[in-house]
Amino acid sequence: MIAVGTKSNYPGAAVVSNRNQPRVIVVSGGTDGMGRALALSRAERGDCVVALGSNPGKGEKLLAEADRIGAAGRIDFLQVDLSSVARTRAAIEHVAARHDALDALVLFANRQAPRRIATTERLEQTFALYYLSRYLLSHELAPLLARGRTGVIVNVAGVGIRRGGVHWDDLQLQRGYRMVAAQLQAGRANDLLGVAFAAQHPSVPYVLYHPGFTRSGDLSTLPVPMRALIRLAARMAARPVTTSIEPIHRLIDHPPTAPLTAIDRDRMLPLTLDTLDPANATRLDAATRTLLAAL
Repeated sequence: MIAVGTKSNYPGAAVVSNRNQPRVIVVSGGTDGMGRALALSRAERGDCVVALGSNPGKGEKLLAEADRIGAAGRIDFLQVDLSSVARTRAAIEHVAARHDALDALVLFANRQAPRRIATTERLEQTFALYYLSRYLLSHELAPLLARGRTGVIVNVAGVGIRRGGVHWDDLQLQRGYRMVAAQLQAGRANDLLGVAFAAQHPSVPYVLYHPGFTRSGDLSTLPVPMRALIRLAARMAARPVTTSIEPIHRLIDHPPTAPLTAIDRDRMLPLTLDTLDPANATRLDAATRTLLAAL
């Protein structure tokens, strides 16, 4: 085995990498958009990828594409509804039963809902999928990541955006649900998840990454006129998927050594942002633990 010295754009990045040994990478939302592109790209490079997704048809297409590009057998598709706490935990058990260590966890899974949807566990769907699944995957896979060569978590959300906030008295948005408010709440919750996780698991680097407007994601849940507008805007202004996932490749290959890093596109963000407030992070972590304990 040969240790190769490398350079990184990110301060404090590890500079020793062994590319002779495949990494083991878990990707949530691995059958759509950026998640799919990352899963296929990492498999093509020789890594072992566990792709989590809810749609079996998309999973079959993912595996077929892996076969086409010469990466057959390097992607394990796991069908799971990540808006369910019970099924997310079952997926975590599946991963832990098959892997002694992980090298990266990359979190993409999200879905927009024009109307409030309650899951079978009576949780608001956006909160459950976009935030709770990431909370569970982060914390419960942390021991495997700590045993990886360069274990790192990349949470792909909206760090740097300061609109919206956590509805402390109505986390499930039972009063006055709006799609944008639900997305913004979950985004700000993910910001705080990163802060709380870094304080509790400083040996596993946590990266909050905002890719910017990207030609990515499943729009099928949106009304047809809204889909058309988003696609038009994407053609005019969105970044290509390959551009948005390139920093993630660098973060997987050469993770930061700092417990928490926040990146908005290619710009490092100060951890003093009000959206990264440690007191609010502790408060949300406690509320989340209470919520999960009741399920």
